Amino acid sequence: MAEQGFPGQHTTTTTVTTSNTNVQTNIRYDPSYIKTIPGMLKCAQLLLNILIFLSVSFSMHSRTGQLSFMSLICGLGFWFTGVLLAFYLFHIIEKFFKVPWLKIELAYTALWTLFLLIGSTMCAVYMGAAAAFGVVTIFGFINMVAYGYDCFLKYNSVKNGEIAQGERQVSKNTSQVTSPAAY
Repeated sequence: MAEQGFPGQHTTTTTVTTSNTNVQTNIRYDPSYIKTIPGMLKCAQLLLNILIFLSVSFSMHSRTGQLSFMSLICGLGFWFTGVLLAFYLFHIIEKFFKVPWLKIELAYTALWTLFLLIGSTMCAVYMGAAAAFGVVTIFGFINMVAYGYDCFLKYNSVKNGEIAQGERQVSKNTSQVTSPAAY
């Protein structure tokens, strides 16, 4: 007789996950990265960063706190994004595939989205004072959206267990064993 509360039969499920990472570790120039969505986003971020930086630099009000903050954010963002773009174009990211590039980019893009939100909002308060504030505000919010969307893509990639460059193939094998009821 079966024990009270114990099912007459039970199922055991075994899941085996295997992953295969395929990367080429040689450094090579590959301009096709620019045609991908992350590549286009990096190019847009570079362009917007330099436009904001130049708008602040040529403004009479460049020494105000708001515009100085935006100049700092966009200057640093230009260099960091430019270096990342160069790393992708020359497959340096793929060469060092064990570095958690997607997590680094996720943190960077999230932080820059927040910085651009703060800086653009501070500049929006003074839009009527000078044209530079209006230009910086508009380009700042557009740049914030570009970094925010890039952050969203990086989050999904990290969540799915992808690598930044190269291929990772993940396969799951599931087997179920059902035991008959014991009498």
